[in-house]
Amino acid sequence: MSGTTSPSSAVSHAPKVDGPSDLAKLSLAALGIVYGDIGTSPLYAIRECFRAPHGVDVTRANVLGVESLFVWAMTLVIVVKYLTFIMRADNRGEGGILALLALLEAKRAKQSRRSMVVYVALGLFGTALLYGDGVITPAISVLGATEGLSSTSTFFTTPVVVTLAIAIIVALFMSQRFGTARVGAVFGPAILLWFVTIGGLGLVWIARRPEVLLAVDPRHAVAFFLANRLHGFLILGFVVLCVTGGEALSADMGHFGKTPIRLAWFVVAFPALVANYLGQGALLLAKGPVESSFFEMAPGGGRWGLVAIATVAAIIASQAMISGAFSVTRQAVQLGYWPRVTIKHTSGQAEGQIYVPEVSFAMMVACIGLVLAFQDSSRFASAYGIAVTGTMTATSILFYGVARGWGWSPLVAGPLVALFLSLDLAFFSANVHKIAEGGWFPLVVGVAIFTLMTTWRRGRELLGEAFRSQALPLDVFMADLAATGPHRVAGTAVFMTSNPSGVPAVLLHFFKHGKVLHEQVLFLSIATRHVPEIARSELVEEIKDLGQGFTQVRAQYGFTQTPNVLELLDVCAEKGLETRREDTSYFLGRETLIVTRKRGMARWRKLLFSLMSRNARPANAFFQIPPNRVVELGAQIEL
Repeated sequence: MSGTTSPSSAVSHAPKVDGPSDLAKLSLAALGIVYGDIGTSPLYAIRECFRAPHGVDVTRANVLGVESLFVWAMTLVIVVKYLTFIMRADNRGEGGILALLALLEAKRAKQSRRSMVVYVALGLFGTALLYGDGVITPAISVLGATEGLSSTSTFFTTPVVVTLAIAIIVALFMSQRFGTARVGAVFGPAILLWFVTIGGLGLVWIARRPEVLLAVDPRHAVAFFLANRLHGFLILGFVVLCVTGGEALSADMGHFGKTPIRLAWFVVAFPALVANYLGQGALLLAKGPVESSFFEMAPGGGRWGLVAIATVAAIIASQAMISGAFSVTRQAVQLGYWPRVTIKHTSGQAEGQIYVPEVSFAMMVACIGLVLAFQDSSRFASAYGIAVTGTMTATSILFYGVARGWGWSPLVAGPLVALFLSLDLAFFSANVHKIAEGGWFPLVVGVAIFTLMTTWRRGRELLGEAFRSQALPLDVFMADLAATGPHRVAGTAVFMTSNPSGVPAVLLHFFKHGKVLHEQVLFLSIATRHVPEIARSELVEEIKDLGQGFTQVRAQYGFTQTPNVLELLDVCAEKGLETRREDTSYFLGRETLIVTRKRGMARWRKLLFSLMSRNARPANAFFQIPPNRVVELGAQIEL
């Protein structure tokens, strides 16, 4: 069950900023987490635009044209689209594509049914593509960094570089169980060092060939398209690599707030990236075609240090995407789009730092498989572009729905979103031809995850309908109890239910076979609201005395929170409903699904839902109920 909640019951996810010191600390932290992905793009982005056979020739006109495309792509996509507009569409301080979807679903009444279906489908598919992005980022970033070793010694052949990259990836994923609290403390300073380094290298080369500064004139980009025509348009498929990670700007709003993210971009990230990209252009103007325009920027002996710093930056960029996949998974579980999974909190202070073993293992295996299959970061570029542009397009369309919900007229929201889509679709179209070269991977991942998410959501809806059709009304049950007066035993029984208006099937099953009831019986239903967090004092919405020792408790959590039944009972105690924890039993249902030919969902999807249901995390673990106090009763449900 889900619904909206009043402003009083929701808390903002964005941290408070008390003075310049807090702002500086948050900005530094945001630099490390938010801009790790986009910050490592210089490793391969410029190189791909000029690399044979897909790149253009290294001529003065082409260099200035490509550099102009990079500068204006970052300006229009990052500065205008994300920092100026998308970040305005926050859900109580929380951002990201699922937060936008939750915001739209919270205002479902204001949207037509058809448009809501489109928004949900786009939101889920955009989210599914993020998983593909999360797998590609560690692979391309780590491999791209270690490839720099090949320019320092002939020992570092492709097999050696690939083996080293896999070892780093395995170590990265194996360390996830320990949390990011300690490592996160050095993310900001490490990425700051990275940006200072790449910005400094860029300035050195700009000083040698200052004519590259002419690239800030957009007319060079126009001239590039006119001169290269279709080939020039297809180069956009590699230019888009300079804005990979743009989605992180809004997705991490809840962790850092808008101002620190914007400050980190304008003060550090943007100037350093522009300087480095222009510096690589200056190097090309001076030297002509080179194997790696990024690593060639450093003098021979300095490349070892640059490779080391690049590897650290790649690991940080990967960590940010992995942590993001964990957060997205928890949100999807809470919003009803994903089965229950193991969620381990790795920090006692930061509630958002979690570890999801199932997701971590799947991503590690996929990353290793990709590195072995591609063995060259250049080949990853094709796959990367599809994932990034697909998510960007979905975000733009969802923003239109949110803006209309604010009261913006179509004449205001329409042209703005049309501008965003003209950029997104141009980048996406330039990547379409690369589907056979690797772009198929994020699409396959996206379709698979989308199918799983929609199947789970629809399956849960059918299951809910089945439970409601079989549920006994509360008033009928209470009247029957008053008439029969069944035997009562000492203790408290907590029955979890998703239907507050009916008697839980588990209770009827227990009463039918046990012939007794506990002295104190609680019907506990937990709803997920379309806000990031619910304040602790508001977790329990309603405590209703039904008489005869029965109490109905309705609780709520935000979509970034993990439910905790013991915490809810503590809140109930604070509100006057006492229970003895050592004398409390928790009754849960375990459904055995029987696939039939009933309408509602295709048979293959019913079979898939049944498989997902059997492999979902047990309810007692997800709701953090002591396992030695749980009683599970089975039931057969026909789908």
